[in-house]
Amino acid sequence: MSADGQGTQETHHWFDDEAGPVVRPYAMTRGRTTSAAQHRLDLIAVVVAEPRADDPATDHTLSPEHVEIVHLCRDRPQSVAELAAELDLPIGVVRVLIGDLVGEELVHVTRPVPPAELPDESILRDVINGLRAL
Repeated sequence: MSADGQGTQETHHWFDDEAGPVVRPYAMTRGRTTSAAQHRLDLIAVVVAEPRADDPATDHTLSPEHVEIVHLCRDRPQSVAELAAELDLPIGVVRVLIGDLVGEELVHVTRPVPPAELPDESILRDVINGLRAL
């Protein structure tokens, strides 16, 4: 009740007057929180678009966010974190969307070389010193 004794009516809007309707993240993923490929999708996993002749925008089963991910990765491979930042979406949503694209064979995911598999720094210094001696 307001001070004048009359009830105030609260209006709950699921939209922003300037931005228009807001789509909740779970609507983009159709309520899914995981995908088959999600176990490989950490923040530094790199997403690469598959070279395909057809444009993903013509596939009406894909959302605009799916198409945008493919287009961003065609320009250059991008990490999951970069895609989430570029799309301004939560990481969990981006992981599900990427998982869909992996399933559709529109993108593939590569992982950077783990630090344990990189050559030892002393070996690299020895190689550089050997090359300089030539």
